Amino acid sequence: MKMKETLQLGKTAFPMRGNLPVKEIDYQKEWNEADVYGKRQALNNDKPSFILHDGPPYANGDVHMGHALNKISKDFIIRSKSMSGFRAPYVPGWDTHGLPIEQALANSEGVDRKQMSIAEFRKLCEEYAWKQVKNQREVFKRLGVGGDWEHPYVTLDPTFEAEQIRVFGKMAEKGFIYKGLKPIYWSPSSESSLAEAEIEYKDVESPSIYVAFTVRDGKGILDTDTEFVIWTTTPWTLPSNLGIFTHPDFEYVQVQVADRKFIIAKELVAKVAADCKWEDYEIMKEFRGSDFEYMTATHPFYDRESLVMNADYVTLESGTGLVHTAPGHGEDDFYFSRKYKLGVLSPIDNQGHFTDEAPGFEGMFYAKANKVVPQMLEENGKLLSLSYFTHSYPHDWRTKKPVIFRATPQWFASIDGFRKEALDIIENDVKWYHPSGERRIYNMVRDRGDWVISRQRVWGVPLPVFYSEKGEPIITPETTEHVAQLFAEFGSNVWFEREAKDLLPEGFTHPDSPNGIFTKETDIMDVWFDSGSSHAGVLGTRKDLSFPADMYLEGSDQYRGWFNSSLMTSVAVNNAAPYKAVLSQGFVMDGEGKKMSKSVGNVIAPAKEMKSKGADIIRLWVSSVDYESDVRVSTEILNQVSESYRKIRNTMRFMLANTTDFNPAVNAIAFEDLRSVDQYILVKFDKLVQTILTAYEEYQFSTIYQGVLNFLTVDLSQFYLDFAKDVLYIEEADAYNRRAMQTVIYEIVVKLTKLLNPILVHTTEEIWKQLDEAEEFAQLSEFPTAMNYPEADAILAKWDQFHEVRDVVLKALEEARNEKIIGKSFEAKVTLYPTQEVADLFATIQSDIAQLLIVSDLEVAPVGTAHPENALVENGIAVVVEHAQGETCQRCRAIKVEVGTLEDAPTLCNRCAAIVREHFPEALLPEEAE
Repeated sequence: MKMKETLQLGKTAFPMRGNLPVKEIDYQKEWNEADVYGKRQALNNDKPSFILHDGPPYANGDVHMGHALNKISKDFIIRSKSMSGFRAPYVPGWDTHGLPIEQALANSEGVDRKQMSIAEFRKLCEEYAWKQVKNQREVFKRLGVGGDWEHPYVTLDPTFEAEQIRVFGKMAEKGFIYKGLKPIYWSPSSESSLAEAEIEYKDVESPSIYVAFTVRDGKGILDTDTEFVIWTTTPWTLPSNLGIFTHPDFEYVQVQVADRKFIIAKELVAKVAADCKWEDYEIMKEFRGSDFEYMTATHPFYDRESLVMNADYVTLESGTGLVHTAPGHGEDDFYFSRKYKLGVLSPIDNQGHFTDEAPGFEGMFYAKANKVVPQMLEENGKLLSLSYFTHSYPHDWRTKKPVIFRATPQWFASIDGFRKEALDIIENDVKWYHPSGERRIYNMVRDRGDWVISRQRVWGVPLPVFYSEKGEPIITPETTEHVAQLFAEFGSNVWFEREAKDLLPEGFTHPDSPNGIFTKETDIMDVWFDSGSSHAGVLGTRKDLSFPADMYLEGSDQYRGWFNSSLMTSVAVNNAAPYKAVLSQGFVMDGEGKKMSKSVGNVIAPAKEMKSKGADIIRLWVSSVDYESDVRVSTEILNQVSESYRKIRNTMRFMLANTTDFNPAVNAIAFEDLRSVDQYILVKFDKLVQTILTAYEEYQFSTIYQGVLNFLTVDLSQFYLDFAKDVLYIEEADAYNRRAMQTVIYEIVVKLTKLLNPILVHTTEEIWKQLDEAEEFAQLSEFPTAMNYPEADAILAKWDQFHEVRDVVLKALEEARNEKIIGKSFEAKVTLYPTQEVADLFATIQSDIAQLLIVSDLEVAPVGTAHPENALVENGIAVVVEHAQGETCQRCRAIKVEVGTLEDAPTLCNRCAAIVREHFPEALLPEEAE
């Protein structure tokens, strides 16, 4: 028998290398076959529920790291809640209507919408959406996200569409739905109206012009040779000008410049003069803005009146104090001109081209008019100044093209009808986890106008509106419920497959349609109304869910999107928020903090990374980031996370290997019977357990990541497990010290595996297979509870004091190593000159202190003994390091003076010789030694 065979060297089937890209797929197949998700739900069936309602990602395009951050974060929450006393089902969802799918069919699939009926095109859209759902679902499942993947909610599902119609119907019944002609965001590139949530801002260069309007009727106050001066950055809207606004309380002046007289706000004269390069001007008269009310001016290039009006929205921040007014192209222009019954002129078609209502511009794209209008004004002598400047301008967030304000007949949801209630709910009924979340959505709801819910597209849920012969809209509880039932049975495509009369309830009559002739609305609903109705279509209809949800969790852009639209529809219909709490996340950027882009080449794709690294690396990355702000990811960052993963895996592997012969039912030692150092590590770990449980409750996953790595690195690898080798390998199998350490190690492995399961779901299941625990899968276990050991603080204080001494010794050992006195610390003899406190401390530690310090020999001098000059002195402690005397023990590798003196065991120290004599005498036989 060889001497090596007398050691208790750890062995485990848990490999050093994870091979995650392969093994994870095998584990997922096993979980699917065993229905682990279903078993977890069954286990928790009678427990309190926690419902995290999934915000539906859009069913178009590959899954990106933003998706991964969001879905995995939700998975952390669902899994942790499931393991801590809650019934926490997860129903994933998809948003499947809208323009991007129409565009994808036209651009990548080569579909010509004009060559088929609307119903045929919608069928192609549906097929495309389902294909995208399938592709994304596979990636989400591959990321280890658990849930009811076979029964997701999808906004094109007929039952969902039916509930959406019912939400619309209830809002209409309460008087919140109306049709009106108002300026709204219009995207010429999408040929559709847009909601505020679909707008993003980009910097553009625009013309800045000052224009003179000659007074036509000055009401006896102004001569007709006087000119009102306006300033605008949208020259293309001048063909639609119908008026000028002044502030009733501002001071205005008549300025003489050569032979012309201009009206300008007094406070802005100097600025206007500089911009218009007036070298010599004189103020002639002063007026109040109210003096100008109901005067008229002549349009600068049309023979048309422009009415002068008063409004308090006029400011002196820029311009001239006189505002060019085109009610068809400006929200303030529209609202403030209602008092004056001013018309609404919007001579722009769906594609952004002028109609014949703008003579001289017919067929011209509106943006081109920004050059043509100044030229016309120059020819008419009405252009006083032209310059260019860069500013932020609204764009269509899908096409990335500029949008315009354009008055068209649209369907609206009146936010004013329930705004105050919504604001009260935001402040009092919802917990907003992100510090600025409540303020952001409060301000948005407070300031937002009425919600434009109609879209001039075809791929979406139709607005369930009928029209009478007189053109009056018909929305009644009877008609909407009938449409909802039709949609539930046939899907919303039935709206485009049948005539209006066939979509109405049988025998339906209306006084405005005496001949029984009806037509139907052709617009569809804003897709935010789709997803915003999910509280009804999902929470309100699925037996495993409930309303309101405990949490919504999405990206920070959803304060203007899903958080907002869900709140609006729910408050309108239910007088309550659809969620009890909202958690938001920042965006995922590249390693330098830049937005990811295929053209730049900085995209990190989850599907690709899983093929080389595995899903658990991405999951660990998610746990490592501070998701409240924008987060970064790159190959380098994921490589760093891989190193952290290796640290976790290899430390767990060491602990598994050294507990293979440990049976907790037989070998475990009670806490009160453990050595002080073992108690210390359990107390430290119990503090970590408390930290992790609290972090899960507060959704602070990076606290878990940092806490686990710090514990594994500092408390275990650099201390406890470092000196443990001298016990676990060297002592006999049933030695008290060895069983004590195994007790500690096994408890840590089991509890840490459970606590890490929501994050490293695949790796922890691999670990679980090596443990002798009752549950078939780690996912079916429960989180451990904190032990709150007695005298915990005193134990920590004692060992904190020990570590202060140890730090001084380690420093002395490092200096000795640098001076070539020793190589490894095991070659050292340490002489310690302690204070009385240190001597008292050592007296309370039941362990071999030399073993704790990993040195071969330790001598503790009596308190008060003078130390030699070459000692390292810190904190009143002196340490001298020299090379240990003796030879190296063949078995434990310590240097001992007795090695070579024992006749029957010449290569061993006293400790090893005693163990081998009793348990492995054959190892001492000469033939075995050879």
